[in-house]
Amino acid sequence: MAVRVTVNAREHTLDVESDMPLLWALRETLGLTGTKFGCGISACGACTVHLNGRPVRSCTLPVSRADGGTITTIEGLAQDGVLHKVQQAWLEHQVPQCGYCQSGMIMAVAALLQDHPAPTDDEIDAGITNICRCGTFVRVRRAIHALARA
Repeated sequence: MAVRVTVNAREHTLDVESDMPLLWALRETLGLTGTKFGCGISACGACTVHLNGRPVRSCTLPVSRADGGTITTIEGLAQDGVLHKVQQAWLEHQVPQCGYCQSGMIMAVAALLQDHPAPTDDEIDAGITNICRCGTFVRVRRAIHALARA
């Protein structure tokens, strides 16, 4: 099946099986390996990307559901060589430990801040369900609150 998508502002026609998870189309077909495989059941969030401006877990989303859509991955979040404000806050607040889950976490937080520019702790808890095995949640929350104050 030919799937047409715009990924990080570049148009692509992918000749892949319609039920292939979007994650594997991004990683294996397009070579965008910043989006990570974690659990394979949409539980951990390491695979989070934006589809048409909304965060989605790409490990279980069939690529056919993205046909005609616009996708942003961690590789496309920065613009013109300038880090996205969430990426910059992650550096300033030393959020990552091992870093494996952080591309998905950053994508989830970027989406949360679009809808809630100054989120409460309850909104953060409801909106950021990504799992960090290293337990950097305190630093994640600190970075989000710092962005809200900026």
